[in-house]
Amino acid sequence: MTKLRVAHSIKDRESTDQKDGAKRLKVSRLRVSALSLATAVSALGLSQVACAELWGDDQDGYQQDRSYQQDSGASSFTAAAIAAERGDMSALYSYEQAMSGSLFAMYPTYWRMNLDLNSQSAAAVSQFVRQYPNTVMAEKLVADFAETKAGSNDYASVRQVANLITNADASERCAVALGFNNGGDTMRAMAAKSDVWLTTMKQPALCEQLAMEMNNNALISNQDRAARLKRMLRIGKTGDIMALSSRLGTPIAYSALSDIQLNPSSFFSRFGREPASQTNQYLYLYALGRVADKSYREAALQLDFDIKQDNQRSIRLLNDETRRYAYRILGVKRMNYNTDDGFSAEAVDWFRNSLDDDFNFEEAEDYAMAAIRFGRWDDVVEAISKMDSETQKDNQWQYWLARAYEQSSNANKRSIAKKMYQNLAKSNDYYGLMAKDKIGQRFDASRLGGHHLPNVSNADRARVMQDANFARAFALYNADVSRAYANREWNWAVKQARDNRDDNLIVAAARQAYDLGWLDRAIYAIDNTDRVDSLALSHPMPHQDAVVRYSQSAGIDPAWAYGIMRQESRFVTSARSNVGASGLMQIMPDTAKYVARHLGETYSASRANSGDTNIRYGTWYMGDIFKRLNQQPAVATAGYNAGPNNAKRWQPAYGSLAADQYIESIAFPETRNYVKHVMENATIYSSLLGRNQPISQRMGTVPATF
Repeated sequence: MTKLRVAHSIKDRESTDQKDGAKRLKVSRLRVSALSLATAVSALGLSQVACAELWGDDQDGYQQDRSYQQDSGASSFTAAAIAAERGDMSALYSYEQAMSGSLFAMYPTYWRMNLDLNSQSAAAVSQFVRQYPNTVMAEKLVADFAETKAGSNDYASVRQVANLITNADASERCAVALGFNNGGDTMRAMAAKSDVWLTTMKQPALCEQLAMEMNNNALISNQDRAARLKRMLRIGKTGDIMALSSRLGTPIAYSALSDIQLNPSSFFSRFGREPASQTNQYLYLYALGRVADKSYREAALQLDFDIKQDNQRSIRLLNDETRRYAYRILGVKRMNYNTDDGFSAEAVDWFRNSLDDDFNFEEAEDYAMAAIRFGRWDDVVEAISKMDSETQKDNQWQYWLARAYEQSSNANKRSIAKKMYQNLAKSNDYYGLMAKDKIGQRFDASRLGGHHLPNVSNADRARVMQDANFARAFALYNADVSRAYANREWNWAVKQARDNRDDNLIVAAARQAYDLGWLDRAIYAIDNTDRVDSLALSHPMPHQDAVVRYSQSAGIDPAWAYGIMRQESRFVTSARSNVGASGLMQIMPDTAKYVARHLGETYSASRANSGDTNIRYGTWYMGDIFKRLNQQPAVATAGYNAGPNNAKRWQPAYGSLAADQYIESIAFPETRNYVKHVMENATIYSSLLGRNQPISQRMGTVPATF
């Protein structure tokens, strides 16, 4: 049976990285009873009786390993955390001794070393990793150490620990690459090239530094430098421009860039009188980029004027490469204004005028999205062809390539499209569900377990608490400590089991988490397996009576409400975003006040965040947006995430648009992915609720704004 592949929510992707958000975690959130964690560990040792109560199955012959039942270090965890907050090195040394050999032994040592990470030696960090192998705290310490040392230019220390880092995030990968780049191992440094060299998006500081330093890497060719230089000219990064142009033998002086930055019009006025040189080609792109920063329309007029003038010259001042990339500048800049100025096919035209073999992913993606928006299917094919081969294999681009071939008058291409849809339909993610509809297949929740929880053997149940990573995760979950610690241990435990291809352990742990009400980690576990199908675990339906009742009262589909809730909070009642949204439906305070006012109720923050009221307010608001946005679920979903006004701006100005084209061209990446995930969730929940509605039928057609 084909694996149900469910894309992670925006919120869950943040927690997928085992280290990122937790690095800045405030230990002060751990002020809890010193006995609570000890009690939790003891309880989660799962004696034979406790396990029988939890699972409700016959436990004959079941023997629980007692390794983690009585843990002498657990009662000291909170006190050690508070000592770390105070920066009390002496106390932490004491806790290291007291907690030695316990389930949480690594924590006081980690906190002590992390208080002054830059003063630590590579040998000390390596010793910590050897002492606590395959633990998330060992991974976190060594990765943090590499970042810290790279930031202080101690590249020798970075190289000494580089092979100990197994789950690096972007910044940590760049730290390691910097270590190698500054140690003569240019080949290993080049492993990060695809991540940093041509991107113009905001990157971690170490990645920006790596990209700059790669200019001097012996494996970087002049063709590589020219490709990066064009991007730096577009976005105006002076330091990179000067360094790259110098290595290319066409040095650009800071004074020249400064003069253009202050007055690009003056440069254009004198450009026609300048000699035909490579330096002037570069300066032209820089000047056009500065004008485009203020007005892409003004830049387009300038380019059209200059090309017409240039075509009349006996010796052209703008070569073909410069002309093409000048149009690329316009295309990229125009795509940044889709929300403010509306969508325009001129972006597609500008990208087509820029066609060559030198697109980075951001440019190719912009081109593809512009072409998708206007049904310019030949351009969709061109845009996807400009992506690297691995990216082209993604379900997203396979789907749109099939959509483009489907429109072709060529019977062979239409046949290829059908085969591509058949292959995509093996998956049950957003694009797989869309592909199913294309070939007449129907999603059936019963084939993926339906409401039935998976059977778990006694041996696998026992193995969960025999696994130190899962044992720590459950203990921390049951204690009154910051959920970030438990989530981090859980995610690491799932990763370790996945790397070992131990799906049975993952399912057993997910089932235990489900029974404890820890639904978000049960979802995470199943979503991070390749071969496990269990909708009961990946798509739970808590608060079903309330969700169905309030959805019906609001005039919306309960499956859609569940789709929103799963995406927003993963069913964590206490969820709170960094912008203030809270509860199962992640309602902003102003939105809750708006709903309360329309319902004739007095606003109460505590009540608005409570499970039942949060569901009632959230479903009412969904119904309100649904009515205001033409009863179009894809548009209303975008409105729930980005606000109704933005969702409306993304509608076509006239005519109508297929919903998949509307969604794919949403200007905000977060909202674009959010809507896909919610539509996917809602389709799956509709089958679980016995009201199966195919995703294409659910999404329908998006009408014009007016």
